Amino acid sequence: MNTPRHAPLLIVEDDLALQKQLKWSLDRFESVTADDVASAVLQFRRNSPAVVTMDLGLPPDRDSVSEGFKCLEKLLELDPAVKVIVLTGQNDQDNALRAIRMGAYDFLAKPVDPDVLSLTVERAYRLYELQQENRRLQTQQSSDVFSGLITRDPGMQRVCRMIEKVAPSDATVLLLGESGTGKEVLAQGLHDASKRKGRFVAINCAAIPETLLESELFGYEKGAFTGATKSTLGKIETANGGTLMLDEIGDLPMPLQAKLLRFLQERVIERVGGRQEIPIDVRVVGATHQDLKQRIADGLFREDLFYRLAEIVVEIPPLRERMGDPVLLSHAFARRFATDMRRPVPTLAEDAVRALETHRWPGNVRELQNMLKRAVIMCEDDRITAMDLGLKVPASQADEPAPTLDLRTVRENAERQALITALARTDGNIVRAAELLGISRPTLYDMMNRLQIK
Repeated sequence: MNTPRHAPLLIVEDDLALQKQLKWSLDRFESVTADDVASAVLQFRRNSPAVVTMDLGLPPDRDSVSEGFKCLEKLLELDPAVKVIVLTGQNDQDNALRAIRMGAYDFLAKPVDPDVLSLTVERAYRLYELQQENRRLQTQQSSDVFSGLITRDPGMQRVCRMIEKVAPSDATVLLLGESGTGKEVLAQGLHDASKRKGRFVAINCAAIPETLLESELFGYEKGAFTGATKSTLGKIETANGGTLMLDEIGDLPMPLQAKLLRFLQERVIERVGGRQEIPIDVRVVGATHQDLKQRIADGLFREDLFYRLAEIVVEIPPLRERMGDPVLLSHAFARRFATDMRRPVPTLAEDAVRALETHRWPGNVRELQNMLKRAVIMCEDDRITAMDLGLKVPASQADEPAPTLDLRTVRENAERQALITALARTDGNIVRAAELLGISRPTLYDMMNRLQIK
């Protein structure tokens, strides 16, 4: 079997003669060794092994297995996917079973048959590779589901992971966030990831007059009101078997809130002018930019409806809080609009990048999208400037050079700032400053000399 070089075998054994024997018997696997908990954790962090063979009896008390369990717990904490094969004594089945309950892959009694050990390690590698491939395919599928969402911000990535976890269930989801943050894109991704066979149907509760909203949601029977010449399905029925997004649900009129609450409880509807109860299987996703708890306090939103909708609450961060996303999205929008207009893809000038990074984005992604569309139309020489975007670089930064991204300079600046802060907090006490920084006194002196801090 060809084991991947980036995922070696870790052999944890305090008996150096036995450690050497194990390494020799498993010589067809690339391996590293350790003889105690500290060295095992160090080797694990350094090499990221796929499989570990481990003796439960480790120093300082070789006759006790407490250190072995501690080591097992630490390794599984670092990587829950790692396959740990526990080596135990002949009469130590209870501890072996405890190790399995903690998450170990398998156990073998000493003395270990080399062929059996080699086969067990090979099977562990095979399972590890299959699970890694499964995760890769799931990640690829997830990226396809959220193909309309572009982000590198950790907060938005957590939102996406949360949507992925919720998708297979039928839980009602409430998306909270400012206008233009991408609530409908996330709702569509939730529907696509759920694999529900019905349609994704969205309705804006604030865009339809109150007199028409009930019939739009629940449908109506022929003759229910003037102009109702035939029976018509509402949005809820249209989404049967799929997902219904109720956008701006905070603006839903009070009478309809009561009717929606009954639907969420009973999962049946009655069309306007009808008497027949129609069962509906639909995943409901609510979305709003408003503070629903404040609207409840103001008597404008039913508290029981809120808790019925809020089985899963997803809070979407505004664009100004998404690290690096304004510029990242700007590049993507520039490519998209230039391709649609059959123009060369423009680049972003330095002043445009700085303006994008400092703008507050009250309109969020929708504002950025409109801004880039205008800029692609107006720019000259295939180069988008701050003027093309309609933005200004803050006066305080207009004449300043762009902040460096050179890692050495960034690291030195960060170290300098940390040292100065620590020395200030400790009133120049070197011993206390070193403790605060988590380094030794000689290291602190060396850093002060290198950074020329007196």
